[in-house]
Amino acid sequence: MTDDSSTAFAPLDARAVAQAGATAEPDRISVRDHMVEVEIGAFQSERDTTQRLSFSVVVEVASSDGAQTDDVDDILSYDTITEAIEAELAAERLNLLETLAERVADRILSEPQPLRVFVRIEKLDRGPGKLGVEIVRIRGAATPQRDPDMVPALRVIFLENDAISDPGLPLFLDRLGADPRAFVLCVGPADAAVPEVEDHAAQRHIDLLAIEQNAWRLSSIDARCVVVGTRTELDWGMKNNQISVWAPAKLVLDAVDGPDDATPQNLARWFAAVMGADAFVTAGRGHSGLADLP
Repeated sequence: MTDDSSTAFAPLDARAVAQAGATAEPDRISVRDHMVEVEIGAFQSERDTTQRLSFSVVVEVASSDGAQTDDVDDILSYDTITEAIEAELAAERLNLLETLAERVADRILSEPQPLRVFVRIEKLDRGPGKLGVEIVRIRGAATPQRDPDMVPALRVIFLENDAISDPGLPLFLDRLGADPRAFVLCVGPADAAVPEVEDHAAQRHIDLLAIEQNAWRLSSIDARCVVVGTRTELDWGMKNNQISVWAPAKLVLDAVDGPDDATPQNLARWFAAVMGADAFVTAGRGHSGLADLP
């Protein structure tokens, strides 16, 4: 832990000793030991279950007239801190505390008053003690947000299995490659029996893996179809004229508010909505043929 972090989270008397003779520091507001219960973690044992997290956040703020005006609008509200935590927990399921801490800090620093933020997050249920991370971030060092203007219009295309085996697939992919729009292909499971089990969580994993197996089958048919599963990979593919094939497991399992209907086509429609696609179309089995798309 850095000296700055030790001072930020220390009791006031310890802080006074540490700062004796130093120049005045900015005012600080804090939320300590803010506890939430959430699903988070990279281990399989941490999926489909919740655990307690404790947040302690200290924010150094620029001078304001709040103390003189006694007006809540002139200060940084404590709600800004707790709402930043809630917003990032609601955005998606995360594997790492480091990622969560970074996003909470970035969100707080997007407000006008903060100069520096200290974030400590601890897992309370993963061992006999507390497991956690601490970060310090300064205004101007926050992660830049994605510029939506740099991302071309997206069309999501669901390919039925007869479309995957269509002899016209190479010509179809030629057209996609020459089109300035971005394309992501979605598939369902192959025409083969998928194992069925009674456990709902296990069945969900099995069904998603069956779809990913078929995505890799499409990739083996034509190497221009690149299987991707993360938002970062998808964004890169959209910006670089790559024909991506969605492997759904990560985005679906990490979603805080995932799809209610996990049938393949509805899963693809949910994905299109999450990605902000301009269009969603289906090819094969009573829908448009490849020659009629995009």
